[in-house]
Amino acid sequence: MPEQQNIEYKSSWHEEYLDWICGFANAQGGKIYIGKDDSGNVIGVNDYKELMEKIPNKIKNHLGITADVNLLQKNGKHYIEIVVTPYSVPISLRGRYYYRSGSVKQELTGTALNEFLLKRAGHTWDDVVEGDATFDDIDEATIKKYLRKANEAGRLPDVDGLSTLELLDKLRLTKNGKLKRAAIVLFGKDPGRFYPNTFVKIGKFEDDDFTIRFQEMEDGNIIQLSDKVLRALDYKFLIRNISFVGMNRVETLEYPIPALREMILNALIHRNYMGAPTQLRVYDKKLFIWNDGGLPETITLQQLKQSHSSHPRNPILAGACFLGGYIDSWGSGIMKIVDSCKLAGLPTPEMNEKEGGFIVTLFKDKISEEQLQLLGLNDRQIKAVLYAKERGKVTNKEYQEINNISKRTAAYELVELVETHKIFKQQGESVGTYYEIL
Repeated sequence: MPEQQNIEYKSSWHEEYLDWICGFANAQGGKIYIGKDDSGNVIGVNDYKELMEKIPNKIKNHLGITADVNLLQKNGKHYIEIVVTPYSVPISLRGRYYYRSGSVKQELTGTALNEFLLKRAGHTWDDVVEGDATFDDIDEATIKKYLRKANEAGRLPDVDGLSTLELLDKLRLTKNGKLKRAAIVLFGKDPGRFYPNTFVKIGKFEDDDFTIRFQEMEDGNIIQLSDKVLRALDYKFLIRNISFVGMNRVETLEYPIPALREMILNALIHRNYMGAPTQLRVYDKKLFIWNDGGLPETITLQQLKQSHSSHPRNPILAGACFLGGYIDSWGSGIMKIVDSCKLAGLPTPEMNEKEGGFIVTLFKDKISEEQLQLLGLNDRQIKAVLYAKERGKVTNKEYQEINNISKRTAAYELVELVETHKIFKQQGESVGTYYEIL
């Protein structure tokens, strides 16, 4: 059996493996086998009697925990099994904290360590009281705007006549009359005074990823930022498409507004506020938004693209935004983005974890080479689709010529583009047949 997330093989014992035990204890637990090679084959250890006494003492003395240390035997060879259970309190080794993520042992430092310690203490970042903040730091205009939205959503009853203190208490944004961090980033006059990276960076980039045409920075609380960022995209970064319905002129953005709004809100609500600022990069054919903080361990990228339970990084903040009608509480934000793009005839958005954060990318052109590769088209089909995109159509003969293949192969692959991939539609009959992009 190969090594897995919770299984590690070691040919012999070294004290540095206490790091791994610490990592297992801080994660989901696991097993370390001493006397096995990387493939899990038993190679044995000669000093097993000494190790059976030494290892438990090392674990207890250096980590302050206990682990089951078992002596096993196979084909006359002895090996040792160390069974580590997960701990609800943080475990350190010489003042350092390790964590097992996937098949890798990581030392937790900086914001990752802060978030880990808060979680082990039963808290989240947004649930901590901000001792330096007073109610003078709360923006009443934002409160009024929030209440109008909440009234439309119908999720926050019995708030008429409540004072600001009473309202924030109802939203679980205070504790003992003191403001929590969630109150500052949601309703604060100047959240950046308390947390310097609450702003959003927006840049217009060339396709080389380095050349910046122009950029802006938007700051404020979450309610303000959700509008400011969308307004900046509308007026400065995106192109409005113009069409006519009868005599009426219709203007639409390159990307659907519901998808953009959902992306912005998700990034602001679920980000790691101890990390880097939220960043939005706009290109000619795509845009993406990145926020610090990866997915919860209980959610995979595959699950994210389907219906899934909600596991917010900032539950107090997410709860208040749900009651205000800004988000749903059932993990449906990603599906809203996907469905909005589908209705607008755009390619399916991409979601990935990148550089310790989460990134959502929207694509404007579903007939780009990149998108065609994602659909599973072969090189000849991609070449033909791009040919038709440039010239308006492609015939069987042209398909043969640009790919240097037989008529039969061309016919088969064109049928695939019509019936399977639904990219082409067939026009004309017999020798006059040609293919256009749907």
